[in-house]
Amino acid sequence: MPIEVRKPGLSTTIQDTGRSGYYDVGIPPSGALDQYSLMVANRLVGNDPSAAALECTYLGPELQFTEDAVVAVAGAELPPKVNGEERQVWESFAVKAGDVLDFGYVRRGARAYLAVSGGIDVPQVLGSRSTYGLGNLGGLSGGPLVAGDVLPVGAGQGTPGRSLPEELRPVMAKEIELRVVMGLYDHVLAEAGRKNFLSTTWTLTPVADRVGFRYQGGELEMVSRTPPFGAGQDPSNIVDAPYPIGSIQVPGGVEPIILHRDAVSGGGYMMIATVISVDLDAVAQSAPNTQTRFVEVSLDDALAARRDYRQRRQRVADLLG
Repeated sequence: MPIEVRKPGLSTTIQDTGRSGYYDVGIPPSGALDQYSLMVANRLVGNDPSAAALECTYLGPELQFTEDAVVAVAGAELPPKVNGEERQVWESFAVKAGDVLDFGYVRRGARAYLAVSGGIDVPQVLGSRSTYGLGNLGGLSGGPLVAGDVLPVGAGQGTPGRSLPEELRPVMAKEIELRVVMGLYDHVLAEAGRKNFLSTTWTLTPVADRVGFRYQGGELEMVSRTPPFGAGQDPSNIVDAPYPIGSIQVPGGVEPIILHRDAVSGGGYMMIATVISVDLDAVAQSAPNTQTRFVEVSLDDALAARRDYRQRRQRVADLLG
């Protein structure tokens, strides 16, 4: 049951839960930036929660279906329309052969996930169907969709009219707090710089993609030091080190950058903090100009948040199967 891409949208890619086990050789996990919304969209149409779907950024695609299907959109408030008639986000609905599905303008959030019963059935590359654009890996052709693409879909049988209760839907806010664990190189910040990092309201710039999210709002003072031999002259330079997903760099002490799921695996900028894993979904749904505060938490707090996140996912599984 192929789906024809009439218009690709701004940046629409095929993503599943990502590929693991290759970050040490420079291949990032990729996968949906908002893992929760991907999981919900898949469960709404009866797919395995790790099935491949479309990640639609800011502006959705226009698709024509060649056979009947059940689909669902979760994540950003990017209203889907079937033949011009609006449908609900967070709810499964039927499309008929010949129907055209497109999207209205995004109202809140940044990324919506379109799941189709049966999943997008492109070949796996290193254990995942996810698109890694910088490496030209996965997806349909290693990059975002283009007009004229034909998307293969696996066998599946979903049920229209299934929806996620309001209390389990994340809030797509324009002012957010992101929990961070400080380190590994926060000691390079002067005391005033560390304080400013945590007290400043940062504004997300338009430089926000699958690699990283860049913020403006202040400047962070660093301790006076001579960068290590071979590290370069930028005050934030270090000897090359691995980068965790969610780690925050501040080149030159300005414009913090949160690295996300397509980021390089290492380099020579210090990491002053790392966004806890469960808050990376909120980063993914941040649109430019989102007002952001970083809140320091302990490792125990981060682990407790992860337990809560897993329990929330389990509630979705109990409700939707």
